[in-house]
Amino acid sequence: MSISLVKGQKISLAKDSGAALSRVIMGLGWDVKKVRGLFGGLKDGPEIDLDASCAVFDEGKNLLDSIWFKQLNSKDGNIKHTGDNRTGAGDGDDEQIIVELANLAPTVKSLVFVVNSFTGQSFAKIENAFCRIVDASNNQEVARFELSSQGEHTAQIMAKVYRHNGEWKMHAIGENTSARTFHELMPAILPHL
Repeated sequence: MSISLVKGQKISLAKDSGAALSRVIMGLGWDVKKVRGLFGGLKDGPEIDLDASCAVFDEGKNLLDSIWFKQLNSKDGNIKHTGDNRTGAGDGDDEQIIVELANLAPTVKSLVFVVNSFTGQSFAKIENAFCRIVDASNNQEVARFELSSQGEHTAQIMAKVYRHNGEWKMHAIGENTSARTFHELMPAILPHL
């Protein structure tokens, strides 16, 4: 059963059986907010290109790797971005990042997932935005975090998946900020490590 997370909430990524999840999918979805047309009817607004990224850190808060639309695979091949969706059209996840948790090096302490509007459009123009963690072994949703806090921000630090006492956990962060790429988010990410 999926857990609906609230900002600041932390959960374990162990299965109900107590076994650790070994492969997870971080899914991101959004829709373009409807706008009034010339004759008063609702229609889709202009396309919005949101980008999901994953920044990988060690215990010392050093950036080890980054996975984003210009680098779809981690250096070790254990984290894969499925590709850039430039419109948000369609149902379900618009972008996914697949993580082989069981294969990550012991030096990996945390994975920070962010979303940003590469085109600079604000989150005021989107709706139904979410991120979610899925158990890749059975495609069951583990947790969902609604991101639809509309505003003039262009980026959000969504969540952190981190190792604590040998167990993987998830922290729903939900910090709104402004940036076009995850590189510009680094000063805002570091305090969450």
